[in-house]
Amino acid sequence: MSRRLSFFLLALCALAALAATEEIYSDKYDYINIEEILANPGIRARYYNCFLETGPCQTPDAKFFKEKFPEALVTKCRKCTEKQKVSFQKIVEYYTEKEPEKWKMVLTKAINDAQKKRSI
Repeated sequence: MSRRLSFFLLALCALAALAATEEIYSDKYDYINIEEILANPGIRARYYNCFLETGPCQTPDAKFFKEKFPEALVTKCRKCTEKQKVSFQKIVEYYTEKEPEKWKMVLTKAINDAQKKRSI
């Protein structure tokens, strides 16, 4: 009986270790100051247009965020670093409070992008 219990506990620990090592997004751009981006209409518009694909992604960080945002939105930022979770929340708060029509467009695009990825 104790062998079975030992095996069960070992298997449980192995599963817990696998769950704990779930991939998170790179922290390469965690230094980005989201407040500065949101406060500057020109810069904010460039990021927004990059995400909606109505303008070019002018910086590597904009491309990174554009790629990760749909999944982060759908999964409630499950793979985000702590800094990314804070930034994500600030983006959501900004657009829902100050530019709700643009936020609807972001949501629609993110959901469509996430669905496309799932069907591939």
